[in-house]
Amino acid sequence: MNPEVKFKTVDIISLGCSKNLVDSESLMRQLSANGIRVAHDPERPKGEVVVINTCGFIGDAKEESIDTILNFAEAKKRGKIKRLYVMGCLSQRYFEQLGTEIPEVDKFYGKFDWQGIVSEIGATYRRDLMNDRVLTTPSHYAYLKISEGCNRTCSYCAIPIITGKHKSRPIEDIVAEAEGLARKGVKELQVIAQDLSFYGYDLYKKSRLAELVENLSDIKGIEWIRLHYAYPAGFPKDILEVMASNGKVCRYIDLALQHISDNMLTKMRRNITKRQTIDLLSEIRGKVPDICIRTTLITGHPGETERDFEELKEFVAAAKFDRLGVFPYSHEEGTYSWKNYEDDVPDEVKQSRAEEIMSLQRDISNEKNSKLVGQRLKVMIDRFETDEYVGRTEFDSPEVDQEVHIAAGCKELNVGELYDAVITSHDDYDLTATVK
Repeated sequence: MNPEVKFKTVDIISLGCSKNLVDSESLMRQLSANGIRVAHDPERPKGEVVVINTCGFIGDAKEESIDTILNFAEAKKRGKIKRLYVMGCLSQRYFEQLGTEIPEVDKFYGKFDWQGIVSEIGATYRRDLMNDRVLTTPSHYAYLKISEGCNRTCSYCAIPIITGKHKSRPIEDIVAEAEGLARKGVKELQVIAQDLSFYGYDLYKKSRLAELVENLSDIKGIEWIRLHYAYPAGFPKDILEVMASNGKVCRYIDLALQHISDNMLTKMRRNITKRQTIDLLSEIRGKVPDICIRTTLITGHPGETERDFEELKEFVAAAKFDRLGVFPYSHEEGTYSWKNYEDDVPDEVKQSRAEEIMSLQRDISNEKNSKLVGQRLKVMIDRFETDEYVGRTEFDSPEVDQEVHIAAGCKELNVGELYDAVITSHDDYDLTATVK
């Protein structure tokens, strides 16, 4: 152990998105390299020190972060932990206020002050480990962050306020990290960014996403590559050719559309029209016919009328997305909407509209799943639970999409392996299968 280290055990509590989880895993590697025992178990923290990596994106996420901080502040009062540190998006965004309102926290750090928090714990920050992490996901898949920040100016979004401008990582750094993950046994890469569509423009003056994905597919041991969080305006269409021709690239895209009426797309500052959106979806499905498209929508943005909402419902019914999530609008400080619009849609209307969309989507999902019965699909086994194996197809991302349940009696399977499975039944959001 590094003789300067003040503490032997540290618990990392990671909240929010998978990009935050990557940051937490990087911090864990830095601390473990100094001989510190690091755990990632928010339910049973046992360390002398707790570091909370917070989310500050929307109201619910901020509330969860604050509640978690207060719970551990109380644990510190009772003597269960010695030190409490807070980092990440919430403290980046509300640094001064948090320090005043929650003095029980020993120190707050922003999202990018890695060296500061490592030094505070008494460890030495090692630059040679910048691309290394302690994985907290199942050992066969990992998240791979290819950029940070965002250059878009969407009316509702606080991400650029928190993380700053888009910063692409060099291709060689990303490939080197992915090769390290493959050596650890990772078979599935979840490629993530706030905006995949912009990858490369700041470093190379053009999109390089397709080239990056091709390079990742050349890595021995990698079997699936999945893409998350693409922006529809300026979508890099050359990635579709890679998806259609490269068997390692999952036929799956997470494309956040947010709305469809031209009135709302303008108010949201999305830089795309309804017609362009529909044409893009048609082109994506034309070039990759069996692609799974996941999207997210927002209900109750300022100015959303009943007509706008009806138009959104009609769009969802016609587009028949494979995966869909809905967020009721959150009026976030500092955003364009906060400065320029009145939050004029009541909270109960925002919520009821979101529920109405999800009810519509549930029927679409059920219909799509019914058509899979009898089909043979590749399934990645994620875990074993009591009397069944639980896995995913290439059309499903971990934790957010549906799963495939396989009875334990049919055959002994290995977690992290791919199997040919026959779909035998379904419900709204899950599938049941057998492996022979």
